[in-house]
Amino acid sequence: MPKEYIARLVFDRRHSSLALLSTDPDKVDCDEEIIGGICYRAYPEMRFAEIAFCAVSASQQVKGYGTKLMNLFKMHAVTIGIEYFITYADNYAIGYFKKQGFTKAVQMPKARYQGLIKDYDGGTIMECYVHPSIDFTRVAETVAAQKKFVEDRIRATTSKSDKVVYSALPPDFAANLETTSRGGDAHRDARRALSIPGVIEAGWTMADLVSVTRGTKDSDQKRHVLKSELMALVNKVSDQQFAWCFRDPVNIEEVKDYLDVIPDPIDLRTMEKRIRKGDWYKNKHMLYSDMMKMANNCKLYNGEGSAYYEYAVSLEKYLGTIFPKRVTQQQSGGATSSDGVV
Repeated sequence: MPKEYIARLVFDRRHSSLALLSTDPDKVDCDEEIIGGICYRAYPEMRFAEIAFCAVSASQQVKGYGTKLMNLFKMHAVTIGIEYFITYADNYAIGYFKKQGFTKAVQMPKARYQGLIKDYDGGTIMECYVHPSIDFTRVAETVAAQKKFVEDRIRATTSKSDKVVYSALPPDFAANLETTSRGGDAHRDARRALSIPGVIEAGWTMADLVSVTRGTKDSDQKRHVLKSELMALVNKVSDQQFAWCFRDPVNIEEVKDYLDVIPDPIDLRTMEKRIRKGDWYKNKHMLYSDMMKMANNCKLYNGEGSAYYEYAVSLEKYLGTIFPKRVTQQQSGGATSSDGVV
């Protein structure tokens, strides 16, 4: 980037910068004191931040400072309510951002960032979800602790081959395994597992391994497909013009009687979190029920004829166009109350 362009971003009052400084006393108050930095613009009302640029000094690269800088930025983002990072990466930066948890598949509804961020020709738009409960500064320690726990559990597990130590597998072991099987992938994987010394002695059979392998693959694939489909449905709703008032939870500090009228509130942001969690929605009907509840809550709290009531009606009509007919069996309804809140 040209120096003039960087200076304009850094000194733009709408942007903020996070810098990583050296603790070497010989580098204080000179250019070498700054190891790296991230310049970004936050959009708190939309809960995302656009990364304008991320840079590490050439003399300090490949030392892990880029990861440390991004982890510190993630921790800071949680404190200011940021849920997503979004940025344009050139071909040299895509690998770095992937390592930091960024993906090319943007899950954030386009309506949240369209028209706000800068579009760059030749760059690849990338997104990162910032999980609010992860301590990103202790990722290495957390993974090490989990690995130790699993290894301890493995060592503590007893089996028929308990305390029997087998020789290490030869380097060409995988290459010599049978690569085809009449029984398909599950039988092939089971046959490979049984060929490992000690597996049969531990009591495993072909039937056991085929059942575990096939069941796990099928279950994981179904969950992944359902999660993608549910997320696509939420994004479709969120992209609609009438959906702006359904995207976030009602602020009960401002609307103090809301929970007195609506004991079970729901919104698109909550649905998105439930989908990401992975085990809340078992099928599309459960998501449809939550969306209908969202519309009914809106109609219940707001008076008929109000703009919010009409938004709820539009939502109900739109749901009938994006969900399968077998799912949309329930009739929507609602009552009237005060005005102005979903």
